[in-house]
Amino acid sequence: MAIHVEGLVAIVIFYLLILIVGIWAAWKNKNSGVSEGTDRSETIMVGGRDIGLFVGGFTMTATWVGGGYINGTAEYVYLPGYGLAWAQAPFGYALSLVVGGLFFAKPMRSKGYVTMLDPFQQLYGKRMGGLLFIPALMGEIFWSAAILSALGATLSVIVDININMSVVISALIAIFYTLVGGLYSVAYTDVVQLFCIFLGLWVSVPFAMSNPAVSDIGVTAVKNVYQEPWLGSIESSDVWNWMDNFFLLMLGGIPWQVYFQRVLSASSATYAQVLSFLAAFGCLVMAVPSVLIGAIGASTDWNQTSYGEVQPMQKEESDMILPIVLQHLCPPYISFFGLGAVSAAVMSSADSSILSASSMFARNIYQLAFRQTASDREIVWVMRISIFVFGALATAMALLTGTVYGLWYLSSDLVYVIIFPQLISVLFVKGTNTYGSVAGYIFGLVLRIGGGEPYLKLPPFIYYPGWHEVKKEHPLTGAVEYIIVQKFPFKTMSMLSSFLGNVAFSYLMKYLFESGTLSPKYDFLEAVLARHSKENMDKTTLVNNDNIVLSEMVPVKPRLSTTMAGTFTNREALSDDDTSPDTSNNEND
Repeated sequence: MAIHVEGLVAIVIFYLLILIVGIWAAWKNKNSGVSEGTDRSETIMVGGRDIGLFVGGFTMTATWVGGGYINGTAEYVYLPGYGLAWAQAPFGYALSLVVGGLFFAKPMRSKGYVTMLDPFQQLYGKRMGGLLFIPALMGEIFWSAAILSALGATLSVIVDININMSVVISALIAIFYTLVGGLYSVAYTDVVQLFCIFLGLWVSVPFAMSNPAVSDIGVTAVKNVYQEPWLGSIESSDVWNWMDNFFLLMLGGIPWQVYFQRVLSASSATYAQVLSFLAAFGCLVMAVPSVLIGAIGASTDWNQTSYGEVQPMQKEESDMILPIVLQHLCPPYISFFGLGAVSAAVMSSADSSILSASSMFARNIYQLAFRQTASDREIVWVMRISIFVFGALATAMALLTGTVYGLWYLSSDLVYVIIFPQLISVLFVKGTNTYGSVAGYIFGLVLRIGGGEPYLKLPPFIYYPGWHEVKKEHPLTGAVEYIIVQKFPFKTMSMLSSFLGNVAFSYLMKYLFESGTLSPKYDFLEAVLARHSKENMDKTTLVNNDNIVLSEMVPVKPRLSTTMAGTFTNREALSDDDTSPDTSNNEND
């Protein structure tokens, strides 16, 4: 196959458009926050907290709507045996944004946090914040790697060029404008990204649907024409598994820095809620063309196309059904326009995850855990270096590892079973402490890893009720492998166990120490009797602007610790020691 010049030109045009917008956004907002005295590092992370409704709505939608979202939705609608019934991402992520807006956006934004990990370090301490950083970082890096991997597959459909080189160039462009402009560049390129996806796909759908090889999708939705109906169905034995995956998307889609980065950049808590609701609607709208393309793929007689007589599913190319439909069922100029737009959008969707990982590392690990005296300039340089390092790491994984999707599936599960219950505890449950947090972390980790991960060929060591062994044969090579399928909703069970473990152990340790059953010297995490030790972050350390006033901080009783006074940077917070109860665990709005 020769290089398709038209396709290459389309890609270059769309890439240049996104690069120019990213650089323009950085230049336009280069002095943002300076007049208000906001640190440059915070401006890079949360955009000066002045993202408008238009740009905010688009960038919040782009939290989940990217290359993986549109390709994955089309894939599941196309896959025989799955269909629309199993394409859970659109409704799952839309509900995730609704739940996030209703319950999580307001307390996080109103307290002026800069990253998702701030409340964990405030309540549970630096070391626990570092532990929670691990699954959060894994999720962001593997998500970026999966996006870049999908990009390589998409580009291979358009032009016969070196895929490794194209992925590297794509990653460099995304890294470059993220380095230059931070969240502003990410937000403004998100606007272009969604326009590219919307325009590119909707222009292509009518042409693909009118191709002579495509049957009426209304008929193939309910009748077996070329394959099973694309509406799909849920067997009674799969109901619990379906619900487990749905809760994973709906609740596991909340505790991500990519989401809270947008929440915390809003100008107010109410604004953050509105943006979440707008984005939920945007998620559903943006899924429509992907669903139609998946249905078109399931309604096509591939013998009549340039693709060949073997269906994409039999070639194990189901994950590429969207670019395949655009390439083989649309006229060349429409095909290249659609694929070029989608490729540029895929490239652009990797930037926010890289920025999110860098923000958490620079602030929560480097600054708050190791270098609390670091200057703003130093933090900015740490961010820039980490953006480059994490971007390079994601690119290397996309090129060198064949299991990048399996790694992302596992890491997203860990975000759900570990970080989500911890987030609920830290925001809404009074009395939790570091001991409970550690116990919940271990419970969630062991129960989830114990269930195994087929994508990584990771065998289970916990066999949940309803498990069975499935024989899987490769359609081309004939290779046979046996995998264990867990029908039990063990991911949600792991999440609930993690939450209950956190609460139970927190109250148990609190009782043991405060009743005198355990000596104060055994409070080695300084989480019960020395609640405000140097290990924990107080609000004057976490927030250095006017987002939080001193009156919001609850006075602390001196009897809890003789050394805690030294941890406050503002002595006024220690006034009126005994006038209010100790509710320093959580201050809910």
